[in-house]
Amino acid sequence: MMKRYECMERLGARLAEELVILSLGGAVDEWYNAAPHMREASLFQQQLGCVTGEAFGLAVGLPHRRIVSLDTDGGLLFNLGILATLGNEQPENLFVVVWDNECYQSIGGPKTHTASGRVDLAAIAQGCGIRKAFVVDNLEDFDAHCEAGLAATEPYVVITKTDGILQPGIKRKHSDGREDKYIFVRHVERTEGITIMGPSEHN
Repeated sequence: MMKRYECMERLGARLAEELVILSLGGAVDEWYNAAPHMREASLFQQQLGCVTGEAFGLAVGLPHRRIVSLDTDGGLLFNLGILATLGNEQPENLFVVVWDNECYQSIGGPKTHTASGRVDLAAIAQGCGIRKAFVVDNLEDFDAHCEAGLAATEPYVVITKTDGILQPGIKRKHSDGREDKYIFVRHVERTEGITIMGPSEHN
């Protein structure tokens, strides 16, 4: 299995103007270290099952902009219905990476269903109508799929087999969910030239 951090570095090197939604857990600190230039353009979700759904919402709302979902096997298993939605709606600007370490890492590592060897998330995605859904287990293939997925004109899903080891020695993210929300929203407002959250009525 690959190291998730190395995959993040490969993906991050390809990103500039995209918006990223990612899952909770160790992946947050890893992402903000692996792709520091994407700090303002990235937002993490604190509930399993919400990441790709929120990314889909952004893809619909900003159809001219590439949206990247950094989901997990545990998170996607909480909401497999999002794959059916993507299959039906076919967003042209959504690239989904699923970090599949076959465990719920943030709560101590109990196994997810993908650890059985029988549950294939890419096959489920294909069965939902997502033609471009793949499983990768090496950096070269992952990098090639990142290139293809970021240029695709249909939903593109890469189930990425990684180990369950957090990158040692990285800095922790010193901000909470509320601060992160405002950082992300103000970034979208500035880069899109729009107002999402206006001034408070009490100002």
